[in-house]
Amino acid sequence: MATNSPMIEVRNPANGEKIGAVKSHSVEEAREAVERAKTAQRRWGQTPVAERARVIRKFRDALLDRAEEVCELISRENGKVLQESMEMEVFPIVDLASYFASRAEDILGPRQIPMHLLKHRRSYLHYKPRGVVLVISPWNFPFSIPFGEVIMALLAGNAVVLKPASLTPLIALKGRELFDEAGLDPDLFQVLPCPGRVGSAMIEMGVNYVAFTGSTAVGTEVAATCGRNLIPCSMELGGKDPAIVLADADVDVVAGSLVWGAFSNAGQVCASIERAYVHESLFDEVVHRVVEKTKSLKVGDPLVDGISMGPMTDPAQLAVVERQVQAAVEAGAKVLCGGERRQGPGQFYPPTVLVDCNDEMDVVREETFGPTLPIMKFSSTEEAIERANRSIYGLDAYVYSRDKKEARRVAERLEAGTVMVNETLFTHACPETPWQGVKKSGIGRVHSDDGLRDLCIGYHVNEEVLPTPKWNPFWQPYGHQMYRTLIGAARAIDRTGLSAKATAAWDFLNSAYETYRVRRES
Repeated sequence: MATNSPMIEVRNPANGEKIGAVKSHSVEEAREAVERAKTAQRRWGQTPVAERARVIRKFRDALLDRAEEVCELISRENGKVLQESMEMEVFPIVDLASYFASRAEDILGPRQIPMHLLKHRRSYLHYKPRGVVLVISPWNFPFSIPFGEVIMALLAGNAVVLKPASLTPLIALKGRELFDEAGLDPDLFQVLPCPGRVGSAMIEMGVNYVAFTGSTAVGTEVAATCGRNLIPCSMELGGKDPAIVLADADVDVVAGSLVWGAFSNAGQVCASIERAYVHESLFDEVVHRVVEKTKSLKVGDPLVDGISMGPMTDPAQLAVVERQVQAAVEAGAKVLCGGERRQGPGQFYPPTVLVDCNDEMDVVREETFGPTLPIMKFSSTEEAIERANRSIYGLDAYVYSRDKKEARRVAERLEAGTVMVNETLFTHACPETPWQGVKKSGIGRVHSDDGLRDLCIGYHVNEEVLPTPKWNPFWQPYGHQMYRTLIGAARAIDRTGLSAKATAAWDFLNSAYETYRVRRES
């Protein structure tokens, strides 16, 4: 059918061939979509959580039935190899859907707040959906990132409008099809491929929460717009994630984990290892083993069996990688493998290992978001921690050691939202763990029980345990006797041990009630 609407063309990064085109929505169409979402959400928000969970399970089942179709589309549109499409995109969403569908009722149920003083009253939180959640998603994980947020937002009772990355809208629309199969009201979850300016405009159209994943530069602008409109948000932004290899680390574990952590999804992972600090006693051996493994990786068409790394998705990001590596070489770095874009069709950049780097090089300091691994040596653990923390980013970090106590000590001193010991990347796929950054890597969180609650507003209710008396010593008229009683109570709290604080203070306040009761009755 002919259309005058602008279109977004989608091309396979492995060969440049066009694989589809989708309509690019206008500001007015986005506004209409948000209004439809508001109307649908009012009904959905009143739907029992168990019924919402039933729809999510039907979506999960539809995804399982069409898993191979979905994986192939991800690989063709994004460029990651088929195994990564399954293990990093589809499998985590199947697990997340199952996890939260079975637990959402308990997680979102009323939460009692124990009162340590006012024992005659009690408090609890109950949760209501926020309304319309705007999800702005990236191209590097075009299925698992947005659909984890979509599932959680829907379970929390919200409607969702998804603005997918313009490089990867097809898989977002495929996910929309799966929700159609699950019987979800189409107005409750809408996918709007559109330019970035339209996505930004949607923030000011009456949405109630924004979940953004992308670069720090763009995320800063999105967060500023949210702030001007007092809209809560989560921002999962850039990273320059360090790995610290201590002197007692298992070299076999280190080599395999570093290579996977640096080069999976062609290094286009916010949690990728983008700089490795190796103790000088292990440096030569680790470098040798990493280079050996890296050279064994086959780069090519992600649909071909035996390929370990596909193309880069975004030609602009490929240019960033080329520029950073070239600048590092000119400043004295040495390339041990890779280092130059592969000639011919497709956006292929080979996995690249560098040594003789320093912390001032862009390839070590700035986010690369590509298949590079600068490896540097250190002498002391204190030095490694200080260099790892010398960054504006703080998303993930990694520590390798056989000594669990020492690894934990180092991990707890690293300025990162998540630190893994003797492994990389996995925790984004764990629905029960929070995914969050510090510093310029973002604010808020996704995943985890608290992440689900963040998609709601927690309303506090404080109620009586016993009937409220018709008088209260805290009410007017005030008097010095109650004033002195309160001073005594405060001093008792300050001077007694923790276990006795509540009892001592409560005894004083009970005494005050009794004093006033006697005075009133006389």
